[in-house]
Amino acid sequence: MKAGVQTADGVLWVDLEAEEIVSVDGGARLPPASTFDVSLPRVITATGSGSTVIALVDRRPPLVVSYDAGRTWSEAGGGLPAGRAVAVASDNPDIVLFAARNRLYLSRDGGRFWRALVLELPAIEAIELFK
Repeated sequence: MKAGVQTADGVLWVDLEAEEIVSVDGGARLPPASTFDVSLPRVITATGSGSTVIALVDRRPPLVVSYDAGRTWSEAGGGLPAGRAVAVASDNPDIVLFAARNRLYLSRDGGRFWRALVLELPAIEAIELFK
């Protein structure tokens, strides 16, 4: 799986398995991400797949997750820093990518446990997951 990581310098294409930048597209921009409208306070952005919705919020912990299309919510990402963006794989809502200021975090269980990728990147503006 790959991620597009938008920075001020362009889009970095990151192989999430190898944890390496595979190419740089200077000056490029990611297409606007489709966001979900959620009625929660302090929401920065929200995304999802199927009935899973994940909202990035301006507080600690930085994520809230709903597995029932927004009817109920639970906190997630207790050990994560403040966030800039979040993305969910369209074909597998268990795969979630979280972006802090210059580091990516990957969850393969819907946001319960997180692993920091070894890459340190320029200031992240947006992210998107690709197969």
